[in-house]
Amino acid sequence: MINRRIDMALVRQALRRSPVVALLGPRQCGKTTLARQLVAPDSLNYFDLEDPQSVARLDQPDTALRPLKKLVVIDEVQRRPELFPLLRVLADRRPLPARFLILGSASPDLLRQSSETLAGRLETVPLEGFRLADLGVRNLRRHWLRGGFPRAYIPSRESDSLAWRRQFLQTFLERDLPQLGIRIPAPALRRFWNMLAHYHGQIWNAAELARALAVNEATVRRYLDLLTGVFMVRQLSPWHENLGKRQVKAPKVYLRDSGLLHAMLGIGNQRDLEFHPKVGASWEGYAVEEVLKALQPDETYYWATYHQAELDLLLFKNGRRIGVECKRTDAPTLTPSMRIAMTDLKLDRLYVAYPGVKAYSLAKNVEAVPLAQLASGGPHARST
Repeated sequence: MINRRIDMALVRQALRRSPVVALLGPRQCGKTTLARQLVAPDSLNYFDLEDPQSVARLDQPDTALRPLKKLVVIDEVQRRPELFPLLRVLADRRPLPARFLILGSASPDLLRQSSETLAGRLETVPLEGFRLADLGVRNLRRHWLRGGFPRAYIPSRESDSLAWRRQFLQTFLERDLPQLGIRIPAPALRRFWNMLAHYHGQIWNAAELARALAVNEATVRRYLDLLTGVFMVRQLSPWHENLGKRQVKAPKVYLRDSGLLHAMLGIGNQRDLEFHPKVGASWEGYAVEEVLKALQPDETYYWATYHQAELDLLLFKNGRRIGVECKRTDAPTLTPSMRIAMTDLKLDRLYVAYPGVKAYSLAKNVEAVPLAQLASGGPHARST
């Protein structure tokens, strides 16, 4: 079993601080496996809301939950949103006899009742599949190709991994989304998702996608927000300030898991990936996800102007401005765009994440850093 020490540490830290912790991420990303390392699945303190026995035990939720001590786990909590008011009551007891770890497959926006009912009591920990730091630099190419879902990463054969990812996409659309109350026809959302794969790493253009799908712009925006809310898509917000330049103000979109992106693009092996026209955009999205997992910024943006200056990531952390460029090249060099970003955005540091093995300086406060080093929480990651 892959040792997910970083995610486990984040969960333990959150449980020390907060009476209720929500471990949120897409289905099949490993939330249940992680929770079972904290509470045994046969314990009275473990409730799996896909298990009829657990569901039956919660027919009288106050009777089932109030006597429990220490840590209580409730898996697939989005199936029982009516539990949240009770959790608020139980979280307010003094002294506090139990803490609650709730697992869910939807964002707080889709679990709106939880974020409102448990305000001030709930801490959220995201889980997004295996990190590169879990796997080590020697497995970077495999991780990039297959993505972070455990059942996609682990198979010995590429064909088995690809088959699992394709089946996951179908099941996710036909079963998982309807269980969240999303009533959009699966074929319509699949067409949108496939089209979005070809826009991976580009600036959102609702009008273009709406024309291609023969729907209105509000509909494609709703599709985008839904896939964002179930952790399939990342929308990077644009940063803009008074610089005397025309700046882009539409979000940038990425499919969050590189393995699912490749399945949608028909990429089945490393050779297919290397020769695919989207290989650069794929690397950029993969690097963005790994950097964000490692650095855990307070705020995240991208920046672009209509004069060709851009920055893949503008991160705010501990009062500092950190820029990150993601380059799939053997030896990154300082570009005019990087110089402009350093000056206009007043960056404290700029890192160029690339697939090499050696870190080196490009200019004052500008450094090329191997992605694996950033993702593993090395000295550069800690310095932010």
